[in-house]
Amino acid sequence: MSDPSLSADNISQAMEELPDAFDFYLRDDASSLGSDSELNGMAPYRKTDRYGFIGGSSLQNGQDHLPVVLIRHRETKWLEMTAHWEKTMARRYRKVKLLCRKGIPSSLRARCWPLLCGGQAKMEKSPGKYQELLEVPGDPQWVETITKDIHRQFPFHEMFLSPEGPGQQGLLQLLKAYTVYRPQEGYCQAQGPVGALLLMHMPPEQAFWCLVQICDHYLPGYYSPQMEALVLDSEIFTALLHRVCPKAFKHLQKHGVGPLMYMPEWFLCLFARTLPFPTVLRVWDAFLSEGVKVLFRVGLLLVRLALGSSEKLRGCSGLVETLEKLRSIPPQFLQEDSFMAEVHDVPISESDLERECRIQLGKLCKAQPKFQYNPKQRLSGAKAIFDVQQLEDAQNNKTEKEIHAHTYQIPKIKVDPPPPSPKEQKRASEMQSQKKEQKRKKPDTRGKTFHAFEHPKGRRERKLEPEATRSKSSFYLEA
Repeated sequence: MSDPSLSADNISQAMEELPDAFDFYLRDDASSLGSDSELNGMAPYRKTDRYGFIGGSSLQNGQDHLPVVLIRHRETKWLEMTAHWEKTMARRYRKVKLLCRKGIPSSLRARCWPLLCGGQAKMEKSPGKYQELLEVPGDPQWVETITKDIHRQFPFHEMFLSPEGPGQQGLLQLLKAYTVYRPQEGYCQAQGPVGALLLMHMPPEQAFWCLVQICDHYLPGYYSPQMEALVLDSEIFTALLHRVCPKAFKHLQKHGVGPLMYMPEWFLCLFARTLPFPTVLRVWDAFLSEGVKVLFRVGLLLVRLALGSSEKLRGCSGLVETLEKLRSIPPQFLQEDSFMAEVHDVPISESDLERECRIQLGKLCKAQPKFQYNPKQRLSGAKAIFDVQQLEDAQNNKTEKEIHAHTYQIPKIKVDPPPPSPKEQKRASEMQSQKKEQKRKKPDTRGKTFHAFEHPKGRRERKLEPEATRSKSSFYLEA
């Protein structure tokens, strides 16, 4: 746990200061190692890298160094899996998870991300819903706030250069539609970078439903006005840091650097403003597959890279220096392949998160009885979301069948065969007569001659009747 005690006053004060602290990070565009720091000086002809950043350095990074044959082989695998997605997720999710860790090919992220997070299925179940949300005017307060924040999202990306361009206008419509879709949550500044990164890869409608899935299932409660989920995860993060990197934990405790001073920019923006852009995409590949566990692993690794040794702590004599150290990790440590290999080696599992969540949630509820966040709403990645959607589909189909059976009674029509023709009647009667003749009849013994044989010894002989009492047939018997 963090050094300050978990009293109700401390927690409420942290909640009140959290939006202001996060706003400070967003106002400082130069603080990011990602999109905003990709600028190496405006080129005279406005050169862009392969991700669309003007003067970006991503051209030397990423998967360009991979052989073309390997890239095409991975693309073929993903095309096969996405062509039979339900079967793949039901039977071969371990392979999906492994391929996500290796990195989804850039050409297929627009196809794979909506399938992983469930946004594609959500969009297919709600045809025309996004268009309806766009037609609603929305809350003027939220629209005004979103309009002020739009120009700060990836300002050096070619999509978001012009206020009238497709990037800024599409992001404005997407975020406004979300405030209409979730009026109780409204708009959070951290949703801007997330929505902008989604728009770089897919059409606005798909990006909207992916944002809904991230806010509802991956990070529920993160973007609400109280941000209770982030407060809980900050305590979980501190407890895990104590176990994974005790040297950094002691240093942060010593100088009073709480997790809410550096975690909001990391977790709320999904590291979109913290890491180099190729590494951000790899983090998102793993995050959409395995859930919030990936965010914890990335955050713990960043703290270890910045403050994990005595040599790194040598120049950190106070709070300001420590925060600056966390925000200025050398780029050579953040290259996508080596960085993601270290991320997956961080010894944090899903069961570790669940156990720490129960412990820290109990402490928070004791310190603040009004704490209402329910961590059960959060799902652990693509497989859990897929299973929930399959269960909902099965329940909906069953309900529809029951309603259909009780509401609509389909009449049963009975059709009698046409009467047989005279020829058929004659043929049927002949066949019936033949069948009757074929049946075995009782033999007719009238007028037949029978021979009498002597009875075996020991048997009683039949007495002959007098001639007067003989019947007419006795003549034949005597003969």
